[in-house]
Amino acid sequence: MRAIAIADDDSLVGHLDTQAEVLLALGDLWESTIERAASLYGSKTTLAVKGNHDSAAPFPTPIQNAHLAVAEVGGLLFGGFAGSWKYKPRGHHLFEQYEVHSALSSFPRVDVFIAHNSPGGYHERDNDTHQGFSAFTDYIDRAEPRLFIHGHQHTNAVSQRNNTTILGVFGEVNIDLACNVR
Repeated sequence: MRAIAIADDDSLVGHLDTQAEVLLALGDLWESTIERAASLYGSKTTLAVKGNHDSAAPFPTPIQNAHLAVAEVGGLLFGGFAGSWKYKPRGHHLFEQYEVHSALSSFPRVDVFIAHNSPGGYHERDNDTHQGFSAFTDYIDRAEPRLFIHGHQHTNAVSQRNNTTILGVFGEVNIDLACNVR
């Protein structure tokens, strides 16, 4: 199954010459960008999480909110988590580490986990706003999703933690879920 993941910069979305069964939106994007990308890439399913710069409004149909939800697409289970580290006193989709630990403590195993923020210790940009969630690292250790895909860090990077591939996305990335990340 082919997927395209998009994150963080609307101007970097819509430049791939491919089709994808599923579009994964990782936050900090205009909803119109998500809808345009889904149409352009022929995606039958669009799963999305909100980023720290997104509004609290729900996604419009047919975009499916993956935050703390599980969806089955093409025989694979997808789950997700919105937002980032609470680096300012007010805003939407901002969480303390303990809140994420609590929310994910019984979250089931999925094949592909999508998030706005990165796991703690992976692809972090600084010691303030762009810190990952240690709860994500704990979830990876416990549930071992095949792929953990995130935005927020403004990097295209691939790391490995045990049996989980951690993929950072800035702009858009084409993913063959049956094989390798390209």
